[in-house]
Amino acid sequence: MTNLDPATLRALADEGNERALDRLADLADARGDVAALSELLDEGSMHAGRLLTRRAVTAGDLLELQRVSDAGYEEAATELARLLDDPAR
Repeated sequence: MTNLDPATLRALADEGNERALDRLADLADARGDVAALSELLDEGSMHAGRLLTRRAVTAGDLLELQRVSDAGYEEAATELARLLDDPAR
């Protein structure tokens, strides 16, 4: 069995391992840590962007979608436009 503790994942991510960065995003998402997800997005984790976008769409948080889009996750811009075009969604 592999050891997927956060410290090991962080060390791998710091060495450029994108899968480790994705797993850190999964852990942050599971514990509802939006701040950690935002930090991971800032580090370049598109998976964190996907998770943040999903959360923002569910909450109808247009400002968060704009922030995620500005941080480089293009799908957030698509979702923001969709919600702005049809506010009933």
